[in-house]
Amino acid sequence: METVTHGELAVLKRIQSNLEACILGKTDEILLLLTAMLAGGHVLLEDVPGTGKTVLIKALAKSIHGQFRRIQCNPDLLPTDITGVSIYHPKEEVFLFRPGPIMTHILLADEINRATTKTQSALLEAMEERHITVDGETHELPKPFLLLATQNPIDFEGTYILPEAQLDRFMMKFSMGYPDAETETRMIVSQSVAHPLDSLEPVAEVGQILAIQALVKQVHLDEAVANYLVSVIRLTRENPSIYLGASPRATLALVQAAKAYALLQGRDYVIPDDIKFLAPFVLGHRIILQAEARMEGATVGSVLQSVFQQVKVPVRLER
Repeated sequence: METVTHGELAVLKRIQSNLEACILGKTDEILLLLTAMLAGGHVLLEDVPGTGKTVLIKALAKSIHGQFRRIQCNPDLLPTDITGVSIYHPKEEVFLFRPGPIMTHILLADEINRATTKTQSALLEAMEERHITVDGETHELPKPFLLLATQNPIDFEGTYILPEAQLDRFMMKFSMGYPDAETETRMIVSQSVAHPLDSLEPVAEVGQILAIQALVKQVHLDEAVANYLVSVIRLTRENPSIYLGASPRATLALVQAAKAYALLQGRDYVIPDDIKFLAPFVLGHRIILQAEARMEGATVGSVLQSVFQQVKVPVRLER
């Protein structure tokens, strides 16, 4: 592939700096979000209220000068409230399509698990195919399109569990977590007068993001590293502690995420450490443990760790 240039890396660093100015002390989480964006994947943020999920998403939209829409999911939300609806125009005697909030670059589906399963399923076509179908007509989504959904892990009243088919369409799932004491003190000082998001300026254009996404596809994946990745995936299907292992879609998602993460690190090739770092966030929500394993205290993270211990790491070749 064409070597990653300083200009492309500078664009990514500016976006990262913008996000870090709004969300302090969350470097890894910001890198994960940028990785998903460059890989063309969607993200599920599961965390308690007030940890900065919405601020992070708004900051990303502002930074890339992209369109941003927000859906507040609730039980009475209809699929057409997301996709849009065709309305009859009596004067012209035709049906005109009125687009919904999904026609945007970055869509925030807040508290997605509060929407009914029928409404949640309205997002499936958009997440996978990058278009929607309304009254038999297909409408392409803007490019890039990134769905960022949030859900509250502790509030179960009035919520609907996301089906496995929809979870599998999220490239990543991760949490923001609480800040440490030092970071929280800095946050108080820096936001006592005004929030950094209010003065945030765009540092990139959506066209630049599309160009970098094209570069991601050209990042080199050595055959030895590919075999290493596939061995990890296949062991999740054979491990006795796992009821449901990672799908082939998960394999492709991990490949694309690893390529994007490598590019963020200034490399044009993937190394095993990229896969090790990303696997818990790409595979974790796709794996279901056996009931016996959960009762014995096993977690998806601990089982994945044991899986990696069983796979021999390929020797890194100098390029």
